[in-house]
Amino acid sequence: MTVFEDESSRSPDTTGAGSTSWIGSPHPAVVADREGGVVDFNAAAADLFPSMGVGKWLDEVVPGWLAEAHRRLARPARGPAAAGTARAGPAPLRGHHGGRLLRAHPTESGRGDVAWWLVDDSDLTAAREALRTERERHAVLTEASTHLIASLDPDHCLEQAALLAADHLGDAALVVSPPVRNRHTVVTAMAGGFRRTQVVLDPALVPGLAEALQGLPPLPARWIDPAELPSWAVPEGFGGTPGSVSLTALPGHGVPAGALILLRRVGQRAFDASEELFARLFAARAGAALSAARLYAEQERITRALIAELLPPRLHHVDGVDFAGGYRTSQVTERIGGDFYDVHPGTGEGQETLAVLGDVCGKGLAAAVLTGRIRSTVHALLPLAGDHQDVLRLLNGALLTARHTRFATLVLASVRRTGGGVRLRLTSAGHPRPLVVRTTGEVEEADTGGTLVGALPVVTSRSATVQLSPGETCVLYTDGITEARGGPLGSAMFGEDRLRSALAECVGLAAEAVVERVQAVAGEWVGRGPHDDMAVVAITAPLALPIPSRPNAVNGRTRGRDTV
Repeated sequence: MTVFEDESSRSPDTTGAGSTSWIGSPHPAVVADREGGVVDFNAAAADLFPSMGVGKWLDEVVPGWLAEAHRRLARPARGPAAAGTARAGPAPLRGHHGGRLLRAHPTESGRGDVAWWLVDDSDLTAAREALRTERERHAVLTEASTHLIASLDPDHCLEQAALLAADHLGDAALVVSPPVRNRHTVVTAMAGGFRRTQVVLDPALVPGLAEALQGLPPLPARWIDPAELPSWAVPEGFGGTPGSVSLTALPGHGVPAGALILLRRVGQRAFDASEELFARLFAARAGAALSAARLYAEQERITRALIAELLPPRLHHVDGVDFAGGYRTSQVTERIGGDFYDVHPGTGEGQETLAVLGDVCGKGLAAAVLTGRIRSTVHALLPLAGDHQDVLRLLNGALLTARHTRFATLVLASVRRTGGGVRLRLTSAGHPRPLVVRTTGEVEEADTGGTLVGALPVVTSRSATVQLSPGETCVLYTDGITEARGGPLGSAMFGEDRLRSALAECVGLAAEAVVERVQAVAGEWVGRGPHDDMAVVAITAPLALPIPSRPNAVNGRTRGRDTV
């Protein structure tokens, strides 16, 4: 009797010729001679092959792939030593029978007989295939997450979502965005390329699209007739009507981010339930990325608009007087802070121009918000600008009634051209006193002072009048310059003396050159070290007074950004 083995379960009773323990094995077993005649089989083989019988040919009772394998294997053993010696056959082979995947293990007896063990591999193969599929899908989801979150640009996210879906989920993919002014952005991807279009469409014409754009559960693919798709939903070059269609929502953060349409060509298998579930997992990641990108874009748009209002203006000649300003925030990554300045041209001929420079307690965005409030309040108080004490009193009241607890210091300068010079009326409210650079190189301090605003119920102040001759400059600055620490040891304070020395070198310079000089000296002093916000404004009586001209104004003040 032939001896044969199953590599998955070997019984000790099948180790010698003549053993019959294999008859009761749960695995089908068949023994055939070299001519292909059935010599013996067990009950499991009879259940698998109902026409099995001793003396029948294998071709009559087993699948063709097994009979052909027996013909190739059953050959007379060569040499006297081989006679009666059992030997293992070649590696197992696989084939299908009755909807099952069978693994066949042959063992030769040495006399030409071959025993075939048959093991059902259907479940094992299905499990391996499912594991492989899940690994591939996990890799796709990981790749999708990496690509989709790499950019916060909504357009880039749309393109990447469509390209990834076309590469891994179908033959073509369309990402449909929610409508904007009755137009939908549609990104169509196929074979590594994409196309973006703006489409006026009726979602009801695509089964399930209206629901997907509202974030509702998707329709099963088998309920969608590909023939009902409108022309915009079938890409050029796709090759006619799709064979199957899958459609799912792109869920966003509280609001649907759009819809994903997947297409497969005729001849490809239809989308099954497992693939539709995978498409929803992909859509969840794509929708989250799209929603985040759109939210970021909206916040960026709002931020740009707000920052544009909070940035200091670009200063120019106003009524024959030269103005210039410079601003540097405490952090390199920030564009706005707690220092500010404004120049408000007079509303009529001969009216004074009001320049304001101030410093809010604190840094960053919170301080910048208060600077915006102060600047808006001062702008509203322009009709009272002739009385600095009145302006400071009303501003102080406005800050005391606000919900914040911050205070500010500032200096007001009413400026008017008088003959060949410039007349200034200066009022400080808890702020460093303005410095005046004379043509002699002397640097004077304006005799003005007062209490800060936003802290005490009553503010007091003392104004000073300064006359500038041609070429002379009045400099308003914040304490971020004089209190900046740096120098050779990195901890010395810049101080007012160094500022005066720098200004003494600016005799006869234009206002813009004076500002640049102050910024350069202070910046070199702090180097890369930390510092407070720095702001400086120069008001110069030009050596040659220009023809008076009104600047471009927005709400009564010049707009634009000066050196930051």
